[in-house]
Amino acid sequence: MSTLRARCPDCRTLTAVAVGADYQCHACGREFGAGLVRVPRAWGDGGERMAEAARMAIPWPEAASIEEHSLGRQVELMGEVLPVRPLVLGGCCCSHVGAVRELARRHGRIGIVWLDAHGDLNTPESSPSGNAWGMPLRMAIDAGDVAAGDVTLLGARNLDPPEVEFIEAAGVRTELGELPERVYVAVDGDVLDPPDAEVFMPEPDGIPLAELESLLAGLPGVIGAGLTGFLRSERNEASLARLGHALGL
Repeated sequence: MSTLRARCPDCRTLTAVAVGADYQCHACGREFGAGLVRVPRAWGDGGERMAEAARMAIPWPEAASIEEHSLGRQVELMGEVLPVRPLVLGGCCCSHVGAVRELARRHGRIGIVWLDAHGDLNTPESSPSGNAWGMPLRMAIDAGDVAAGDVTLLGARNLDPPEVEFIEAAGVRTELGELPERVYVAVDGDVLDPPDAEVFMPEPDGIPLAELESLLAGLPGVIGAGLTGFLRSERNEASLARLGHALGL
């Protein structure tokens, strides 16, 4: 049985349907590895340009668009509409919270590979800015959606002291090693070297695009992914397509 789920990015017909974890357009026959969930929100001050990036054109069928007035409701609705195998396009990194929670509910133990120049491990008490987009990975850990030891944080090079302390105390990994059987991959654009992408919070000395593409292609057991922290541009649309395909989506 198949269920009407999305609009085909090729022929734009509302006949792309979910068949298990895959997608196929009944109008043109195109097949896809994931359904696209747009989250055009940024939970912090001055993030409108980052939120607008969720409207970029990338070649996956659109399964849902979530634009709620509270982060709690955004997370809740994500659980209701998340495709079997999602590709989330934000917005800020809070876009990942609902996807991680729902995938953990479905599958039990999952791992997270979180690629970000920042730790996103603050709490309301430790955050220098108070912006929620600096807290989503900590939200997922504290909620029990993922164990700290099943989190791998890569590319982080601008961490607040409380984040460093939490990484050491909780056992968050900072190098790739053995991963759980099922993995969600969160890519913030600022993990990239600034010349390679237009991003909201650029940091020097990031990962080159081709190297990130190769890293993603080598990750096993990817059950979903999210791309956040970018700015809207045609160049980024091409880069996001490369990253999504490298993930096997």
